[in-house]
Amino acid sequence: MKTNTKLALVTGASRGIGHAVASKLLAEGYSVACGYNLHKNGAEELEKKYPEALAVRVDIRSRASIKKALAAVRKQWGKTPDIVVNNAGIADEKPFERITDADWNRMLETNLRGAFIVAQETVPAMRKKRWGRIINIVSIGGQWGGMRQVHYAAAKAGLINFTHSLAKLFSRDGITSNAVSPGLVETDMIKKELGSKEGKQKAAQIPIGRLTAPEEIAAAVAFLASDSAASITGQTLNVNGGMLFS
Repeated sequence: MKTNTKLALVTGASRGIGHAVASKLLAEGYSVACGYNLHKNGAEELEKKYPEALAVRVDIRSRASIKKALAAVRKQWGKTPDIVVNNAGIADEKPFERITDADWNRMLETNLRGAFIVAQETVPAMRKKRWGRIINIVSIGGQWGGMRQVHYAAAKAGLINFTHSLAKLFSRDGITSNAVSPGLVETDMIKKELGSKEGKQKAAQIPIGRLTAPEEIAAAVAFLASDSAASITGQTLNVNGGMLFS
């Protein structure tokens, strides 16, 4: 059994933003449970590179899977996470008229309900310790609304509001709840979006003139996880190259 001062769970840690976040936290000395579902290679790479990393399978659509993952975390470190980064999610770019009921349900259970279950399963232990960090990776789509991903935007908007609710409920218990809102980030998910005419137009309008690197999102998450951010709660930190005001 390993012990360390702070333990983080990062969902969707195999690729993209989640991989960058897990890497950053590990480099800063945290123990990190690197959650993955279908793509385990990236999480296992982190486990091999860092002694304080654990690759753990978790399907955030399933409470049973989340409970099983947390049991593995407790077995490894003897406690539940002090820090939760709800990053795992899906995208599904299609016209409004083509979104099916199944598309809608899958999007909300993955991008919104999953974060709810993870928080509900980890907050009680945080309250006992009177210290915790919940950091939700949202999206500029949840602030703007969506054109070709209406269901995605709705789920992310819900996640922003969920962040606010957790802050109101648990900040007095020493648990901060914040969201980090990327715009267009250099990930495989965004590459698909940039293949469309609409995606290329959005990229051309970024005020800083480039996509955001996953490591820039990770730096924001690491700050919010730290003691230096103890009085920041209920906030949405925009890391999007100025897209929100453009």
